[in-house]
Amino acid sequence: MAKTKMYRAIVEKVIATGRHGPYAVAKSDEFGSITFSLDKPVWQEDDWPEPGTFVALAKLREKRAGWRAQQGRFWEPSDSN
Repeated sequence: MAKTKMYRAIVEKVIATGRHGPYAVAKSDEFGSITFSLDKPVWQEDDWPEPGTFVALAKLREKRAGWRAQQGRFWEPSDSN
């Protein structure tokens, strides 16, 4: 099975009470703004990211309102390889 492509982005803001639950908005050089849910199974960590934190986002989908990531976690040193 092929490894899922991860995209590096930096969190710009975290919204704890969105209409569809908590979410964050990150900025990617390649895609611009990417939104992702902070609920499981999308966000795979126990704690939420803070603005300025690098994250690894995957399974991107383009919607009318912009890009959405269906998978996310904190960026790790091994991701830079």
